[in-house]
Amino acid sequence: MPLRTSAREYLRKAFPDHWSFLLGEIALYSLLVLVVTGVYLTFYFHPDMTETPYTGSYAPLRGTRASQAYISALNISFDVRGGLLIRQIHHWGADVFVAAIGCHLLRIFFTGAFRRPREINWMIGVTLFLLALFEGFCGYSLPDDLLSGTGLRTSQGILLSIPVIGTYLSFFVFDGQYPGHAIIPRLYIAHVLLVPGLLLLLVRVHLGLVVQLKHTQWAEPGRTNRNAVGKPLFPQYAAKSAGLFFAVAGALTLMAALFQINPIWDFGPYRTDHVSLDSQPDWYVGYLEGAQRLMPAWETNFAGHTIVWDVLLPGVALPAVLFGVLYCYPLFERWLTGPSHEHHLCDRPRNQPTRTALGVVGVTVYAVLLMAGGQDVLGYVFHVPVEYLTYAFRTLLFAGPLFAYWATRRLCLGLQAADRRRLREGGGTGDVRRTAAGGYREGRTPLPAEEAYRILVRDTPRPRAYGTEAWRLFRRHRVRNRLSAWYFGDRVELPAADWQMRAVRAVTADPEEAEKAVTADPEEAEKAHSG
Repeated sequence: MPLRTSAREYLRKAFPDHWSFLLGEIALYSLLVLVVTGVYLTFYFHPDMTETPYTGSYAPLRGTRASQAYISALNISFDVRGGLLIRQIHHWGADVFVAAIGCHLLRIFFTGAFRRPREINWMIGVTLFLLALFEGFCGYSLPDDLLSGTGLRTSQGILLSIPVIGTYLSFFVFDGQYPGHAIIPRLYIAHVLLVPGLLLLLVRVHLGLVVQLKHTQWAEPGRTNRNAVGKPLFPQYAAKSAGLFFAVAGALTLMAALFQINPIWDFGPYRTDHVSLDSQPDWYVGYLEGAQRLMPAWETNFAGHTIVWDVLLPGVALPAVLFGVLYCYPLFERWLTGPSHEHHLCDRPRNQPTRTALGVVGVTVYAVLLMAGGQDVLGYVFHVPVEYLTYAFRTLLFAGPLFAYWATRRLCLGLQAADRRRLREGGGTGDVRRTAAGGYREGRTPLPAEEAYRILVRDTPRPRAYGTEAWRLFRRHRVRNRLSAWYFGDRVELPAADWQMRAVRAVTADPEEAEKAVTADPEEAEKAHSG
């Protein structure tokens, strides 16, 4: 079989060694830990909602009627050797898995690594993020304790808020009236079979596309838009990656041993007429809880149907808009840019102030909603009335993103101006010199070639002007051009010689056209190649 040649080529593939590229690997290794610990837990968990008296070793609940799912989760925690440690590793692993995917997506967004030819891989990553959220919700609901049951009741209310089809969806999901006896077995099948299968399949496709399209890389001397510089997969990167896996597994084990998470014995079994105080879901869906708490009471009747806006908008419309924006953002930026070449060099966030500001706006909205999801706990801890916190978070939800957008853009432009000053005057030496006029000035030295290269190499498109010529009767591109001017218009021009600008254009050019961009002059060609 012709494996030797392909294996040699694959094992010599270059992988970047910058720390920011390890976020995706942390997510991958957290998923492996989840698979291993999840297999162990399936031996002892019983997804059955039949109620029987609890007779286990936890005395405070002995004799309490509870479902088999809850009793088996208690037995794992108190009667199975190492069961509580494995269960907490699994729970912490789920939180780290979702957090790593979220940070990985943010890294890709802020550095522009979603651009051509990686739009499809970005959408696969967003799908993985969505599946990870659903997988976490399914696992969170399986123990059938009072806290997870409260979250399950909230999800059923969100289903019911969907006009016309909400009641049918609820009846289908719960196999009848809430809660029924089918929801835990159905969530179990989704949690251990359906969603993990889709996750592993999409991870395989995602990694395959990463290998096929090669990694992006930061601009440094010798790194261009047409090559990939890094450590070979074997043996250097394989050893480093294996060390990272054991570090992630060890950190999760240490967290599980030292920090308690989801103590279901404190909440007790779920009862439909009870609710847990201080009920907050896991952090990754906390924004939904906060949005529902901040939404004013509002409902309308239309054509015999009641539309409950205070549940529909935060519970259905908000996540739909969130993931719709994530899926469509690469297409939106390509629409503003127009036909463009492939991009294999990462953007410095400061060089894309509008994109960076929009990303910070999204993080700000999420942070405000997450804090609003715990307003009752904040009110209790800081002795502040919940009503005051509600109005404060409502104000912050609108004022915070506006301030974050303005401040981030100004910060990015200020950092660009600082780069321009460093290129003109050099870097500070720390020595203070007295001038002939009696003043004091810090001594400066020319920037190292590597740092100057990193500053000069930037691939920021110019605002579009196509379609607005005076001779055109209908200027059909006016809206897109204005959006393009808003998106790409603000920048600080950098001082650079003509040969440096030609070198930058050669470094950032389309890989297929890069050789044509390099000047025919051998001396300047060497400068363009070396940066």
